[in-house]
Amino acid sequence: MTAFRRSLRDGVVGVALLLLALLIIAKLDRDGERDFSGDLYVVDGDTIAKDKSRARLEGIDAPELSQACKRRDGETWRCGVEARRRLAELLAAPGFLCKGGALDRYGRLLVRCRAGELDVNALMVREGLAVAYGGYSAEEAAARRAGSGIWNGSFDRPEVWRRANGLDASEMAPADAGSRLFAFLGRFFGIN
Repeated sequence: MTAFRRSLRDGVVGVALLLLALLIIAKLDRDGERDFSGDLYVVDGDTIAKDKSRARLEGIDAPELSQACKRRDGETWRCGVEARRRLAELLAAPGFLCKGGALDRYGRLLVRCRAGELDVNALMVREGLAVAYGGYSAEEAAARRAGSGIWNGSFDRPEVWRRANGLDASEMAPADAGSRLFAFLGRFFGIN
């Protein structure tokens, strides 16, 4: 084996070991879920914040604040504003608590929230104020059948609407390089 091949092999093994170590750290970090609570406020239908930290409700995607939807009767309604209003109502309920450990690609903590015994993430989808985004497909199917919220007419899926209106990355809070790296590795290897 030539010196070049040995160096190449050693480099590949070194990078692989480094990636493995980063994945183990990311996994351990996810196992250590933490509460996201305190003086919270609602940013939009799937994002809450405390001070400068933001958390995104995991498994759902709500219409953006400036997004409008159309009911079957042709009436336009501000579905993004309504999703935010409903999440704020749930946040004000006794026993509201969010827990999470993983970060999204923008460095926001991904959380699952409860208001007492209610699963807030599932409720937002079941009431037709958010679509399933990696979870809650049964709730979305029920909302579709019932014609609840956004399913009572036509709308653009939030991710499609953001892309069409240039809001995908510009509205997100910046994340530090480490958070972005762990989020990328998690998505790449299917950890979160």
